Amino acid sequence: MGSEALMDRRYERQRRQLIEAIRDRGIEDLEVLRVFDLVPRHLFVPEAVQHRAYDDAPVPIGFGQTASQPSLQALYLQVLQIQAHQKVLEIGTGSGYQTALLAHLARHVYSVERIRELSARARMVLDDLRFSNIALLVGDGTIGWSRYAPYDAILVTAASPGAPQALLDQLAAGGRMLIPVGDRNEQTLTLYENTPTGIRRENITACTFVPLLGRFGWTE
Repeated sequence: MGSEALMDRRYERQRRQLIEAIRDRGIEDLEVLRVFDLVPRHLFVPEAVQHRAYDDAPVPIGFGQTASQPSLQALYLQVLQIQAHQKVLEIGTGSGYQTALLAHLARHVYSVERIRELSARARMVLDDLRFSNIALLVGDGTIGWSRYAPYDAILVTAASPGAPQALLDQLAAGGRMLIPVGDRNEQTLTLYENTPTGIRRENITACTFVPLLGRFGWTE
């Protein structure tokens, strides 16, 4: 993949500072930290906010959406423990930045985004970086992408009133889903694991995300 060749060296110092900030937040997985060094976040955000690309903070990307705080994205990756042979479903492509992080960790990444313009923008950047293991879909993320199920990991990057059963049904045996669950203002990042005795649930941390809109999420 060509991300190293395309990395703008002007951002190298900021990128390293971001990695240190992520480490200070308790992220110790070296492979997770490594992928943050490989992906140029400034390419995934609008030009007007590129100066904030390596802040450990959410960044607006248009259409009422944000690119999530990098340390929170790192927490997703550390909790899910994604392996190189695995297949991953991402609900909420957004800027495509987390999609790129996932593509460095997993064998295949499938990502669903309801806003066509965001998906198209992400596709252009991902293609420029020459990723070949990513498939994007414009559609209702609350119903998943059953064509390529089951998935070893599912990441939901918007807040839901509960865990959509359609997504739980697409987990492989031993598969894990991380999703913010709660009301529109406050949520708990929650891990669901498909075990031999059923779905196991574990609360990870308090969080705040934009709402997950769709058939099995929030309505407009």
